[in-house]
Amino acid sequence: MSPFQPIKSWKSSNDPDYEAKAKRVQEPYDIVDGKAEPGDGDPEVVICVDEFGPLNLQPHPGHQWAPAATGPEDQDAPRRRRRRATYKRPHGVRHLMAAYDLSNDNLYGHVKAHKRRTDFLAFMRYVRSLHPMNQRIAIVMDNDAPHLSTKVDSRVGDWAAANNVELAYVPFYSSWLNRIEPQFTALRYFALNGTDHPSHKDPGSMIRKFIIWRNNHTTDPKLRKVIRRASLIKLAKVA
Repeated sequence: MSPFQPIKSWKSSNDPDYEAKAKRVQEPYDIVDGKAEPGDGDPEVVICVDEFGPLNLQPHPGHQWAPAATGPEDQDAPRRRRRRATYKRPHGVRHLMAAYDLSNDNLYGHVKAHKRRTDFLAFMRYVRSLHPMNQRIAIVMDNDAPHLSTKVDSRVGDWAAANNVELAYVPFYSSWLNRIEPQFTALRYFALNGTDHPSHKDPGSMIRKFIIWRNNHTTDPKLRKVIRRASLIKLAKVA
Protein backbone atom coordinates (compact mmCIF):
# COMPACT_ATOMS: atom_id res chain seq x y z
CA MET A 1 0.00 0.00 0.00
CA SER A 2 1.41 3.41 -0.95
CA PRO A 3 1.74 6.00 1.80
CA PHE A 4 -0.65 8.93 2.05
CA GLN A 5 0.59 12.07 0.37
CA PRO A 6 -0.78 15.59 -0.05
CA ILE A 7 -2.07 16.39 -3.53
CA LYS A 8 -3.62 19.40 -5.20
CA SER A 9 -7.28 19.05 -6.08
CA TRP A 10 -9.71 20.74 -8.44
CA LYS A 11 -13.46 20.77 -9.00
CA SER A 12 -15.11 18.82 -11.77
CA SER A 13 -17.62 20.85 -13.74
CA ASN A 14 -21.21 20.51 -12.55
CA ASP A 15 -22.58 22.56 -15.43
CA PRO A 16 -25.71 20.87 -16.86
CA ASP A 17 -24.89 22.44 -20.25
CA TYR A 18 -21.23 21.41 -20.16
CA GLU A 19 -21.13 19.72 -23.58
CA ALA A 20 -22.90 22.56 -25.39
CA LYS A 21 -20.76 25.28 -23.80
CA ALA A 22 -17.50 23.39 -24.33
CA LYS A 23 -18.39 22.82 -27.98
CA ARG A 24 -19.27 26.49 -28.45
CA VAL A 25 -15.85 27.47 -27.07
CA GLN A 26 -13.94 24.85 -29.07
CA GLU A 27 -15.50 25.77 -32.43
CA PRO A 28 -13.88 29.23 -32.71
CA TYR A 29 -10.61 27.72 -31.42
CA ASP A 30 -10.70 25.22 -34.29
CA ILE A 31 -11.27 28.05 -36.78
CA VAL A 32 -8.38 30.17 -35.52
CA ASP A 33 -6.13 27.06 -35.35
CA GLY A 34 -6.92 26.24 -38.98
CA LYS A 35 -8.66 22.96 -38.10
CA ALA A 36 -12.04 24.07 -39.44
CA GLU A 37 -13.23 26.34 -42.23
CA PRO A 38 -15.24 29.37 -41.07
CA GLY A 39 -18.83 29.51 -42.23
CA ASP A 40 -21.24 32.41 -42.63
CA GLY A 41 -21.50 34.30 -39.36
CA ASP A 42 -18.53 32.56 -37.77
CA PRO A 43 -16.00 34.75 -35.94
CA GLU A 44 -12.81 35.79 -37.71
CA VAL A 45 -11.02 36.75 -34.49
CA VAL A 46 -11.00 34.97 -31.12
CA ILE A 47 -10.11 36.83 -27.93
CA CYS A 48 -9.90 35.22 -24.48
CA VAL A 49 -10.78 37.51 -21.57
CA ASP A 50 -10.37 37.13 -17.82
CA GLU A 51 -9.33 39.02 -14.68
CA PHE A 52 -6.05 38.39 -12.89
CA GLY A 53 -5.94 39.10 -9.19
CA PRO A 54 -6.74 40.43 -6.77
CA LEU A 55 -3.34 42.13 -6.70
CA ASN A 56 -2.35 42.54 -3.04
CA LEU A 57 0.57 44.51 -1.64
CA GLN A 58 2.26 41.49 -0.13
CA PRO A 59 5.57 39.66 -0.57
CA HIS A 60 5.41 37.17 -3.43
CA PRO A 61 7.54 34.03 -3.23
CA GLY A 62 9.72 33.01 -6.12
CA HIS A 63 12.98 33.74 -7.90
CA GLN A 64 14.14 37.20 -8.87
CA TRP A 65 17.32 38.96 -9.95
CA ALA A 66 19.30 40.14 -6.90
CA PRO A 67 22.97 40.93 -6.22
CA ALA A 68 25.02 37.99 -5.00
CA ALA A 69 26.19 38.40 -1.40
CA THR A 70 29.89 37.88 -0.76
CA GLY A 71 29.86 38.22 3.02
CA PRO A 72 27.61 38.97 6.00
CA GLU A 73 28.89 42.54 6.39
CA ASP A 74 29.57 43.49 2.77
CA GLN A 75 27.57 46.70 2.16
CA ASP A 76 28.21 46.60 -1.57
CA ALA A 77 26.54 43.19 -1.88
CA PRO A 78 24.10 42.90 1.04
CA ARG A 79 22.33 39.66 1.69
CA ARG A 80 18.72 39.63 0.63
CA ARG A 81 16.30 40.50 3.38
CA ARG A 82 13.82 38.01 4.74
CA ARG A 83 10.31 38.29 3.41
CA ARG A 84 8.29 40.52 5.69
CA ALA A 85 5.07 39.41 7.33
CA THR A 86 1.90 41.27 6.31
CA TYR A 87 -0.80 41.20 8.92
CA LYS A 88 -2.51 44.38 7.74
CA ARG A 89 -3.09 45.48 4.15
CA PRO A 90 -4.67 48.94 4.31
CA HIS A 91 -4.10 49.84 0.64
CA GLY A 92 -6.86 47.72 -0.89
CA VAL A 93 -6.45 45.58 -4.00
CA ARG A 94 -6.27 46.00 -7.76
CA HIS A 95 -7.44 43.81 -10.62
CA LEU A 96 -5.89 43.22 -14.02
CA MET A 97 -8.49 43.02 -16.78
CA ALA A 98 -6.75 41.14 -19.56
CA ALA A 99 -7.43 39.97 -23.10
CA TYR A 100 -5.42 37.46 -25.14
CA ASP A 101 -5.87 37.87 -28.89
CA LEU A 102 -5.28 34.53 -30.61
CA SER A 103 -5.10 36.12 -34.06
CA ASN A 104 -1.82 37.94 -33.33
CA ASP A 105 -0.64 36.24 -30.10
CA ASN A 106 -0.83 39.54 -28.21
CA LEU A 107 -1.80 40.20 -24.60
CA TYR A 108 -3.60 43.37 -23.50
CA GLY A 109 -4.43 44.54 -20.02
CA HIS A 110 -5.67 47.39 -17.83
CA VAL A 111 -5.12 47.54 -14.06
CA LYS A 112 -8.31 48.68 -12.31
CA ALA A 113 -9.39 49.32 -8.73
CA HIS A 114 -12.67 47.46 -9.35
CA LYS A 115 -14.00 44.78 -11.69
CA ARG A 116 -17.64 45.76 -11.83
CA ARG A 117 -19.81 45.45 -14.91
CA THR A 118 -19.17 49.10 -15.83
CA ASP A 119 -15.39 48.56 -15.65
CA PHE A 120 -15.70 45.34 -17.65
CA LEU A 121 -17.70 47.03 -20.41
CA ALA A 122 -15.17 49.87 -20.61
CA PHE A 123 -12.42 47.30 -21.14
CA MET A 124 -14.55 45.46 -23.72
CA ARG A 125 -14.94 48.66 -25.71
CA TYR A 126 -11.16 48.95 -25.79
CA VAL A 127 -10.78 45.30 -26.86
CA ARG A 128 -13.36 45.77 -29.62
CA SER A 129 -11.47 48.82 -30.96
CA LEU A 130 -8.46 46.60 -31.76
CA HIS A 131 -10.22 45.21 -34.87
CA PRO A 132 -12.47 46.70 -37.57
CA MET A 133 -16.18 46.64 -36.80
CA ASN A 134 -16.92 44.48 -39.86
CA GLN A 135 -14.80 41.64 -38.40
CA ARG A 136 -16.86 39.32 -36.20
CA ILE A 137 -15.17 38.61 -32.88
CA ALA A 138 -15.70 35.72 -30.46
CA ILE A 139 -14.91 36.55 -26.83
CA VAL A 140 -14.23 33.55 -24.58
CA MET A 141 -14.67 34.16 -20.85
CA ASP A 142 -15.92 32.64 -17.62
CA ASN A 143 -19.22 33.09 -15.78
CA ASP A 144 -18.11 35.82 -13.40
CA ALA A 145 -21.03 38.12 -12.55
CA PRO A 146 -19.74 41.24 -14.40
CA HIS A 147 -19.49 39.18 -17.62
CA LEU A 148 -23.16 38.19 -17.67
CA SER A 149 -26.41 39.77 -18.73
CA THR A 150 -29.26 39.58 -16.25
CA LYS A 151 -32.94 40.52 -16.24
CA VAL A 152 -32.01 43.63 -14.31
CA ASP A 153 -28.90 44.56 -16.30
CA SER A 154 -28.63 43.42 -19.94
CA ARG A 155 -25.80 45.76 -20.93
CA VAL A 156 -23.26 43.02 -21.74
CA GLY A 157 -25.57 41.20 -24.15
CA ASP A 158 -26.81 44.45 -25.68
CA TRP A 159 -23.24 45.63 -26.25
CA ALA A 160 -22.24 42.34 -27.90
CA ALA A 161 -25.24 42.38 -30.24
CA ALA A 162 -24.55 45.97 -31.27
CA ASN A 163 -20.82 45.44 -31.88
CA ASN A 164 -20.67 42.25 -33.98
CA VAL A 165 -19.42 40.18 -31.02
CA GLU A 166 -20.22 36.59 -30.07
CA LEU A 167 -19.90 35.74 -26.37
CA ALA A 168 -18.73 32.20 -25.55
CA TYR A 169 -18.87 31.27 -21.86
CA VAL A 170 -16.80 28.36 -20.61
CA PRO A 171 -18.64 25.80 -18.42
CA PHE A 172 -18.54 26.15 -14.64
CA TYR A 173 -15.18 25.12 -13.09
CA SER A 174 -13.59 24.79 -16.54
CA SER A 175 -11.12 27.65 -16.62
CA TRP A 176 -8.68 25.35 -18.45
CA LEU A 177 -10.78 25.96 -21.59
CA ASN A 178 -9.83 29.63 -21.51
CA ARG A 179 -6.48 30.01 -23.26
CA ILE A 180 -5.57 33.15 -21.34
CA GLU A 181 -4.84 31.14 -18.18
CA PRO A 182 -1.29 30.03 -19.18
CA GLN A 183 -0.55 33.67 -20.04
CA PHE A 184 -1.26 34.57 -16.41
CA THR A 185 1.25 31.94 -15.30
CA ALA A 186 3.90 33.67 -17.43
CA LEU A 187 2.92 37.07 -16.07
CA ARG A 188 3.29 35.84 -12.51
CA TYR A 189 6.61 34.17 -13.30
CA PHE A 190 8.25 37.12 -15.09
CA ALA A 191 6.68 40.14 -13.37
CA LEU A 192 5.51 39.29 -9.85
CA ASN A 193 7.51 36.40 -8.39
CA GLY A 194 9.99 37.49 -5.74
CA THR A 195 8.60 41.03 -5.44
CA ASP A 196 7.44 43.10 -2.47
CA HIS A 197 6.09 46.54 -3.41
CA PRO A 198 5.05 49.38 -1.09
CA SER A 199 2.37 50.78 -3.42
CA HIS A 200 0.12 49.64 -6.27
CA LYS A 201 1.97 51.89 -8.70
CA ASP A 202 5.02 49.60 -8.80
CA PRO A 203 3.34 46.24 -9.60
CA GLY A 204 1.06 48.00 -12.08
CA SER A 205 4.13 49.40 -13.85
CA MET A 206 5.85 46.00 -13.86
CA ILE A 207 2.76 44.32 -15.33
CA ARG A 208 2.51 46.92 -18.10
CA LYS A 209 6.23 46.55 -18.90
CA PHE A 210 5.88 42.76 -19.00
CA ILE A 211 2.95 42.96 -21.44
CA ILE A 212 4.96 45.25 -23.75
CA TRP A 213 8.00 42.96 -23.57
CA ARG A 214 5.90 39.83 -24.04
CA ASN A 215 4.16 41.17 -27.17
CA ASN A 216 7.53 42.10 -28.66
CA HIS A 217 9.13 38.72 -27.82
CA THR A 218 6.41 36.17 -28.53
CA THR A 219 8.98 33.61 -29.68
CA ASP A 220 11.26 33.98 -26.65
CA PRO A 221 12.25 30.39 -25.64
CA LYS A 222 11.84 30.96 -21.90
CA LEU A 223 8.42 32.57 -22.37
CA ARG A 224 7.21 29.75 -24.64
CA LYS A 225 8.51 27.16 -22.18
CA VAL A 226 6.59 28.67 -19.25
CA ILE A 227 3.38 28.99 -21.29
CA ARG A 228 3.67 25.48 -22.74
CA ARG A 229 4.28 23.95 -19.32
CA ALA A 230 1.29 25.79 -17.83
CA SER A 231 -0.92 24.61 -20.72
CA LEU A 232 0.14 20.99 -20.25
CA ILE A 233 -0.54 21.13 -16.50
CA LYS A 234 -4.04 22.50 -17.14
CA LEU A 235 -4.79 19.74 -19.63
CA ALA A 236 -3.31 17.03 -17.38
CA LYS A 237 -5.74 17.93 -14.61
CA VAL A 238 -8.73 17.01 -16.75
CA ALA A 239 -7.21 14.17 -18.73
